[in-house]
Amino acid sequence: MQLIKQHIERDGSGTITLKPEDPEDMWYAYNLIQPTDLLKAQALRRVTTTSATGSTSSTRMHITLLIRVRSTDFDPQASTLHVSGQIAAETPHAKIGQFHTLDLELQRNFTLEKAEGWDSVAREVVKEACESGSKRMGAWAVVMQEGEAAIVGLGGERTVVRARVKVDVPRKKGGRGHDKGLEKFFQTLLDTLLRHVDLAEALPVLLASPGFTAGLFQKFIMETATRTGNKALLAQKGSFLVVHSSSGNVHALNEVLQSPEVQARLKDTRYTRETKLMDDFMTLLRKDDGRAWYGPKEVEMAVEKGAVGRGGGVLLISNGLFRAQDVAIRKRWVKLVDKVKDDEGGEVRVLSSEHESGKRLEGLGGIAAILTFPLADLDQDSEEEENGEEAEPNGATNIETI
Repeated sequence: MQLIKQHIERDGSGTITLKPEDPEDMWYAYNLIQPTDLLKAQALRRVTTTSATGSTSSTRMHITLLIRVRSTDFDPQASTLHVSGQIAAETPHAKIGQFHTLDLELQRNFTLEKAEGWDSVAREVVKEACESGSKRMGAWAVVMQEGEAAIVGLGGERTVVRARVKVDVPRKKGGRGHDKGLEKFFQTLLDTLLRHVDLAEALPVLLASPGFTAGLFQKFIMETATRTGNKALLAQKGSFLVVHSSSGNVHALNEVLQSPEVQARLKDTRYTRETKLMDDFMTLLRKDDGRAWYGPKEVEMAVEKGAVGRGGGVLLISNGLFRAQDVAIRKRWVKLVDKVKDDEGGEVRVLSSEHESGKRLEGLGGIAAILTFPLADLDQDSEEEENGEEAEPNGATNIETI
């Protein structure tokens, strides 16, 4: 994402203009744009004109529209974002109040004004979105089998399939046709990989497959680099890691990422750090020593008691909570994040709902905390606050529901 222009006042009001440059940027835009925000972008709109004789004609025109957002629709597979709302500024071809859906596109600017101002969470999303690719992309993976492969980018927010390669390879192994088909497949895959991967960033590249396909592809890469004198590719020999997967389907990637060998290689990436945080949380939860709590009321009470601060306190919160349609709900979580970071000095980790760690957190209500000191009976305290209403505790003792 490229930051084109920013004008934000001290009270948080103002606008930011951004330009999406790759598919993952649409995910960041989806996490930024909320109902009641003002969004300005180019649109393709059908315009009907009436001539002096009374005849009408209809044409489609590119115009710039400002809409008051009502809803967003994000397609994670295609990385497309559709934003619906009502036109907020009249143009020669559109009246205020008319409904329109803006389709945000790559390489086209959009300008956003937050209805409730630019809070700390929204500004952090912009900051992450505008980071360089090497910071946002933690690693690459190629999940393959003979004749088919998917090139996947392991980003800070989610995993994105950047390309798919399919080449017919005769099934009869050992024959000339099979060997030539496999070589063509490897060459096509390598060419596609090099179009997406910046070798200068020296990020890990996982090669995963059942059987020996991944190992053969790694050998092909090095032989090709030697034959063509590609020094940049030869220098990245240590970046390639061959791992076994149960299938060549991209869904096998989760299994690959759980292997100790891969986690050791990716230890410095955001994905692995957040996975470890969730593992640490679950370990403490099973110990039942009062240092791990989950659930909105329990975590808020722990923060109020100063237990999520300096010295090891960590607030884990899903970015899905900040996409709440109700502005008051979003403000509730932003206030909690600011209190932990600014007042208590604790650590805040906003986990992506598209990553495995974020999905585990969403199973716990989307919010959890590791405490600096143990607290007991937070679940009982929250029940008392609800005037004795019966509610199943979801604190440190409720392990069997995970």
